[in-house]
Amino acid sequence: MPTAPDALSLTLGLLAFAGLLAAGLWAPTAWRVWRHRRLAAQPFPPAWRSVLRRRMPLMQALPPDLQLQLKRRILVFLAEKPFIGCHGLEVTDEMRVLVAAQACLLTLNRPGEHFAGLRQILLYPSAYWVDRREGDGSGVQHERREVRAGESWVQGQVILSWPDVLAGAADPGDGENLVIHEFAHQLDQARGRATGAPYLGERRRYARWAAVMGREFATLRARVAAGEPTLLSPYAATEPAEFFAVASEVFFERPQDMAAAHPALYTELARYYAVHPLSWH
Repeated sequence: MPTAPDALSLTLGLLAFAGLLAAGLWAPTAWRVWRHRRLAAQPFPPAWRSVLRRRMPLMQALPPDLQLQLKRRILVFLAEKPFIGCHGLEVTDEMRVLVAAQACLLTLNRPGEHFAGLRQILLYPSAYWVDRREGDGSGVQHERREVRAGESWVQGQVILSWPDVLAGAADPGDGENLVIHEFAHQLDQARGRATGAPYLGERRRYARWAAVMGREFATLRARVAAGEPTLLSPYAATEPAEFFAVASEVFFERPQDMAAAHPALYTELARYYAVHPLSWH
């Protein structure tokens, strides 16, 4: 049993710790920062470099400083995020590295921890079927089956079809990338349901974001309804959350086309992602 001075010291220590908790400066946060720095400083395995060289042409287009930054973020990502193979798929290092590399593209030059709520990545050997129940407006529920290549859940899961992961990485100029799409949803879901407006930090940024994205979304919907050709997939016109995810794909993979056809959209996404893919392609 502690003596009176020891008890006082213990009490003061607990009060100080409570103060740190209230201030958001508690030990686990400092520990995670230290751990991330330690993980990022580890050597990048040669086998992983080989995977990126063979499977992800965009990696070679990045400037050297971003290549190094991406490798460091991959190291942290793979140390913390578990992968689960589904329908008999055996997850390999190649799969893990290729998913992590494409996901971490979305975090370059952006301080802080990203995908903090991500608990696991589920990989399927092909596109998969899901059962959905929907109401028809009269109270009657209908079952229907949909084929999916990927999903992002607000509970912290990302589901991906491995062939679609490979295809997205193999062609960095087609504007279609499943991993970028689903992890853009994860960014959007960081504070709840996806709305097409991810966390931007400063409050003043939201007004500009809403103006640009709202105008671009409305224009896309009008063009799709009129049957006109569009740079973004018509799927982007279904809802603001899908617009943000599809626009993110095009931003990273077809930046020249986006900057030419939708300069305000390109500028807004460049502010958010803190990179300029125009200089990579």
